[in-house]
Amino acid sequence: MSTSAVAVAGRGGLRFYQTTVGKKAVMAVSGVLLFGFVLVHMAGNLQIYEGPEKLNNYAKLLRSVPALLWGARITLLVMVILHIWSSVQLALLKQSARPVGYVKKETLQASYATRTMYWSGPIVLCFIIYHLLQLTFGAGGTPFQEGDVYSNVVQGFQVIPVSAFYILSMILLGLHLNHGLWSLFQSLGFYHPRYTKRIKGLAAALSALIVAGNISIPISVLAGWVR
Repeated sequence: MSTSAVAVAGRGGLRFYQTTVGKKAVMAVSGVLLFGFVLVHMAGNLQIYEGPEKLNNYAKLLRSVPALLWGARITLLVMVILHIWSSVQLALLKQSARPVGYVKKETLQASYATRTMYWSGPIVLCFIIYHLLQLTFGAGGTPFQEGDVYSNVVQGFQVIPVSAFYILSMILLGLHLNHGLWSLFQSLGFYHPRYTKRIKGLAAALSALIVAGNISIPISVLAGWVR
């Protein structure tokens, strides 16, 4: 492809992103990728219940291909940033299109998850950054031993503020996913009164599964079930 063709394609992509549809598309794509990562990450973390050897071998396998591991980490951060940036842009567009507020605020009719979509994302991003600092670089203020992921997780979650922040972040993530998955189905055109209840139920079930699976780890550590 020639340089001019690449430039034209780039401008076309930029113009597309500047539209509401483009921003929603970026949110949908980044949301799907992030949801997939959350599922895989949870499945990997739950191996802690199979003992130190199982979890540490899993972590060793991931580190055996540094390019792939760092590529996944960078992609994750980029997707989170794009997801948050698109949501902020959509919120600003919505606000500019409706500069005069209603007498009765619309948020009174919205669900709690909907109202927290815009601030739960940044909080989850802060959690991801801290989680990487804590378990990857040993800079989270908790005990850290290179290569011993099991001990790092257990000793990290024995610190109550760390566990509390993790649990709070997972609850916010669940609220975010509950609304986000439902919105994703709508964006993809799966919207019909006949299926609305089922789709909302599926979104709620998947969100609850992720929250329960993730917060079970710090709770198990604090309770002494995992040590």
